[in-house]
Amino acid sequence: MLAREGVEFEVIPSPAEEIGPDEAPWDELCERNAVLKARAVPVAGAWVIGADTLVQVGGRVLGKPRDMDEARAMLRALSGREHEVRTGVCVIDPEGREHSFQEITRVRFRELDEAAIDDYFARVNPLDKAGAYGIQEQGDRIVEGIDGDFDNVVGLPVRRLVEWLRACGSAGL
Repeated sequence: MLAREGVEFEVIPSPAEEIGPDEAPWDELCERNAVLKARAVPVAGAWVIGADTLVQVGGRVLGKPRDMDEARAMLRALSGREHEVRTGVCVIDPEGREHSFQEITRVRFRELDEAAIDDYFARVNPLDKAGAYGIQEQGDRIVEGIDGDFDNVVGLPVRRLVEWLRACGSAGL
């Protein structure tokens, strides 16, 4: 997603331990995890970006499912409902200054019966995705519509991030 905007980058997985929904309010959780992730990747003199995405439906926070049973339960909970996808982003500039923000997108799911869930899981691995789905992978099978930034649902609000990087004078943008 960043490459299509002309941003050169290197992916360095963060060793940070994320905090869970019991440890922070929903409206702070993603941003706090993004900060933890960015801080845990010390790259001197470079821009560091950390991000964390979660799904919330009916007051329940959905991260990545532990197994297929939990993934199935998540899609059942999302079926026929609207939910919120929230991504927290933290940017650390080469001088070590931090800036963080959140992006929120509303997503409406189609009604899903067991056959539709089986069909989706036959095509997509849900275990590495918040809420057990990836809108970019066969999303039209399960998503009716969105209000907000599509890339945010994928996991990174690229437009807002790139705008911020340009405003800060990030080299190459």
